Amino acid sequence: MGCSDERTIIACKIMEEYIMGAENFQLKPKDLGYFGNGLTRPECVLCLADGTVITSQAEGGVSVIGTGGGRRDILGQRTDGLPPVMTNGFALTKSGDFLLADLHGSGGGAWRLSQSGDVTPLLVELDGQALPSANFVGVDHAGRIWITISTRHDPRALAYRPDVADGFIILIDDKGARIVADGLGYTNEAIVDPSGDWLYVNETMARRTSRYPINAGNNLGPRETFVEYGHGTYPDGLAFDEEGAFWMTSVVSNRVVRVTPDGAQSVVIEENDPEQLEVIEKAYLAGEMGRAHMDNIQTDVMQSISSIAFGGPDRRTAYLGNLLDAKLYTFESPVPGFAPSHWGVRL
Repeated sequence: MGCSDERTIIACKIMEEYIMGAENFQLKPKDLGYFGNGLTRPECVLCLADGTVITSQAEGGVSVIGTGGGRRDILGQRTDGLPPVMTNGFALTKSGDFLLADLHGSGGGAWRLSQSGDVTPLLVELDGQALPSANFVGVDHAGRIWITISTRHDPRALAYRPDVADGFIILIDDKGARIVADGLGYTNEAIVDPSGDWLYVNETMARRTSRYPINAGNNLGPRETFVEYGHGTYPDGLAFDEEGAFWMTSVVSNRVVRVTPDGAQSVVIEENDPEQLEVIEKAYLAGEMGRAHMDNIQTDVMQSISSIAFGGPDRRTAYLGNLLDAKLYTFESPVPGFAPSHWGVRL
């Protein structure tokens, strides 16, 4: 479109402001809104087209917050005598079942939770071996299920180091379940991009977002480092927007970083205690980082943000999940989020 007459000049200016707004968009913690209350470790968050917001519930399921603000917890008790599933990342199928990543070291794997609270194994062993604690489950637009295992170490805190890379990714498709990627530096969220051609994955302790080409037969090609992060950034959550950029949440340092398709990074929001972050950074580099570093974040607003999802009628309301608070944080994005596979599901 040429910018020669008055009408097109105005249109061009609006478009320019929109694009620049996405690239230069920044917030302060005081700008955030709040959503929900009384939540139990809302590590992962999903949004539906009708305004429903769903978070992980660490005591055995999910919390569903309706458009009127009312909340119902869908919890399920396992039948094998082990503790309830400690839900970390989770997905929602088009049929309305929840697929839960179990963070427990004793049991682990992934589980299916029905609307009525029935819990059944989705995948708890592979090739005759019990699966360790799982981090995330995702369902893409092709119906493929991706499960991430952060580490084979038990306890998993032994992998909070830059020199440990034993995480892997499992794919469940019409061929069954199999490991499709291995040797990752603490595997976290894994999301298929809007094109459907790439699987992006956050490697928290390798401090990078990698990607794999999805080839014929759903096999993955070689890993590519798409972007690396610096001091104090530990990538956890991941969500794409309609411009093909993705938004990454960093635990510990409370950073939201937007990464464009060419790999350019911009920090949208950040809140941390520089002295505390420096202590954690030194522990990480020395191979001494542990649960105490993850569980005692000292900030005024954000308590170790871990995930991001876009909701609202136009998918411009961003919801931030976290590890240590009982509510979600929200802000209005200049760019709509890309519609996930569960967007049109009704509960």
